[in-house]
Amino acid sequence: MYLDLHSHSVSSDDSRATVEQYAKWVGVLRGKGFQIDGFVLTEHRKFDFDQDYSALSADSNVLILKGSELDTNFGHFLVYGVTEKLTDRVNFSDVHMDGLELVAAAADTGAVAIPAHPGRFGIGLCEFEGDYSVLHAGERFNGSNRPGEQERAEEFLSGLNLAGTGGSDAHLVSAIGKCMTRFEGSISDETELVREIKGGAFSPVWLDDTQQG
Repeated sequence: MYLDLHSHSVSSDDSRATVEQYAKWVGVLRGKGFQIDGFVLTEHRKFDFDQDYSALSADSNVLILKGSELDTNFGHFLVYGVTEKLTDRVNFSDVHMDGLELVAAAADTGAVAIPAHPGRFGIGLCEFEGDYSVLHAGERFNGSNRPGEQERAEEFLSGLNLAGTGGSDAHLVSAIGKCMTRFEGSISDETELVREIKGGAFSPVWLDDTQQG
């Protein structure tokens, strides 16, 4: 399966894309021969418990999952498998939360937290020092990286021997799927996504790598 693990809709404060527009654009990409099975909405500093995209997902044949992107003292983290237990334990709006404590809290509540764009200047994990043995993976490919940040991410994650995911970091409709994560296993919900990330059978890919024919 090919999933874009990092995207933002209008629910985030800096995106202009709707979830419906993303789903339609996936159809456009498929029409051009690219393979994309779905995407994860990782809204900034929140989790939209009240949003149900199951009908849209079924109508468009696009898997639409939900996660979060949180600000921490170790940079930004992507969180998958968010539960009420986790949001009771962690204040998602706290931009000064401890990133490694977030990783532990996620693990304790059935979720998983990985560093987003770890090579990003100023806010990437490579800017900080800490014990990263608790990490399951990191975002290796990010579609919104600036020059030099992709190389920094790859070098940093390789040095830690961490598996890498891929996500577009889309804030505009046409950016969805720019890079993705290829999973060996099947995924139909957030619980299975967490299982596959923890299992490690995945790799990051660029959109062009998925074109068929």
